[in-house]
Amino acid sequence: MVALFISDLHLDESRPEITALLLDFLEREAAAARRLFILGDLFESWIGDDHSTELSRSVAAALRRLADHGVEVGFLAGNRDFLLGERYAAHAGMKRLDDPCPILLAGQKALLTHGDALCTDDGAYQEFRARVRDPHWQRDFLARPIPERLEFARRARDASRFHTGGASPEIMDVNPSAVDGLMRRHRVELLIHGHTHRPAIHDLDGGRRRIVLGDWYREGSVLRIDRERLDLATLPGLRS
Repeated sequence: MVALFISDLHLDESRPEITALLLDFLEREAAAARRLFILGDLFESWIGDDHSTELSRSVAAALRRLADHGVEVGFLAGNRDFLLGERYAAHAGMKRLDDPCPILLAGQKALLTHGDALCTDDGAYQEFRARVRDPHWQRDFLARPIPERLEFARRARDASRFHTGGASPEIMDVNPSAVDGLMRRHRVELLIHGHTHRPAIHDLDGGRRRIVLGDWYREGSVLRIDRERLDLATLPGLRS
């Protein structure tokens, strides 16, 4: 049975067409799969499981239907939804995964990661990442009122856009040495990640491969793996 991999959907109320595309994908294709892995940034922002919206509820309901249908749904947090916790994951029928996460694919050991930790040339981002991933910071943040957390998320998105717009393409991509070190430490020949929004299949030395998932800003992107068959593809638009 096929395993599906998606990431960087950045679901947001301002882009309902992408939410509709995801719901269509879950109903039409993912329901026939064995496993679905979401490798981070499912949502544009996430300020805590206690903040429920129509968007979060509709996505949870669709994922729960998928899980109830017998599909294993794994979720690995990204840099936008790292606060998505056990409460929402359980409601959506998802299993939260560690980053990085080793899995077996057709008898081959592979490694899943969001990918942001591999962008080691971006020192400013790595400092921010270390701060917000600290458990003490997260407990303090989640204890704040929802309006305050929403404002923080808004300012963080604005700062991210400004930083991304002024940084060189090389800094924003993964560092080859970081990739090599991660794959060697985990002794894998296949690495799958998102974050950089540069979908591609990279052949590395020693027969290893790095697969980068695409984002869902203008169209969908999915990696399908079924035994020896591997397909990194864009998703067609919604059927009328």
